[in-house]
Amino acid sequence: MSTPLKPLADRVVAVREQKESKTASGLYLPEGAKEKPTYALVKAVGPKVKDIKVGDKIVFKEYSTTELKVNDVEYLVLKEEDVLATIA
Repeated sequence: MSTPLKPLADRVVAVREQKESKTASGLYLPEGAKEKPTYALVKAVGPKVKDIKVGDKIVFKEYSTTELKVNDVEYLVLKEEDVLATIA
């Protein structure tokens, strides 16, 4: 899947992974009660990004992102320096 966003410089475009909507005891949580995950799947990288590639699963700083909704998909745009780790 390609993204309609083309990141510039050291920016990364990612899509937040969906959080489980059911608790361990089997109760379903409403959307407002769920905590947003701080990990996402990388969809595009800018030309100056060195250590992250498309398809990586990343952990990022929650309050350093720009969120955009394009074609009913919520994208995150963040700087490479705001990515804390990749998940193997």
